[in-house]
Amino acid sequence: MSPKNFVFELFGRSPVRPLQAHMDKVRSCIAELPPFIEAVGRDDWEAARSHQERIVQLEHDADRLKKDLRLHLPKGLMLAMSRRDVLDTLLIQDQVANKAKDIAGLMLGRQMRFPDDMQEPVQRFLQRSVDTVDQAGRAVNELDELVEAGFRGHEVEVVNRILQKLDALEHEADDAQREVREMLFARETELPPVSVMFMYRVIDSIGDLADLAQRVGSRLQLMLAK
Repeated sequence: MSPKNFVFELFGRSPVRPLQAHMDKVRSCIAELPPFIEAVGRDDWEAARSHQERIVQLEHDADRLKKDLRLHLPKGLMLAMSRRDVLDTLLIQDQVANKAKDIAGLMLGRQMRFPDDMQEPVQRFLQRSVDTVDQAGRAVNELDELVEAGFRGHEVEVVNRILQKLDALEHEADDAQREVREMLFARETELPPVSVMFMYRVIDSIGDLADLAQRVGSRLQLMLAK
């Protein structure tokens, strides 16, 4: 099936199905990060490269879906959602996949690993961010029901509960990020300064995953408020 027909088929079912398909691909991309980090932690660079290549491929797949959606998004089809709502949400989702690719590329390229006593806290922090992205995906997957309900009724309550959980997960990710940063700060003088700089960059990028997921939720909250 050609990309154009694929997008048209999705639009035939729902005006938000391509957005949901893109988010599903983003979530698949993010799901490769925990096993990537685990492989790095045990110095298994062959496994790490395999996961990194999978992340790159999934990010490329998501990028193709993004371009197809932008190209074929009908101007007069959207009802409860505006084209701007769809495109803004799409942009944030795209940034999530890009961030995952950047994290894996940087760590693999530098063969960079955190100190042994930080492995578990870093993995826990990453999982909180992945959970936040997954929760944003659950909210996006409710969009077709929201549109069908005209952004009214019980479906609004369902999405609001999902978004409340999303906010809670993002706060948990913030707490985990603070813990990891404090651990690294305590170890700074024992580690090469350049390595420390890149570790902070990775920590911040993992935190960005949760922040971007919350931004997806914020876009949906704005739609509900309209």
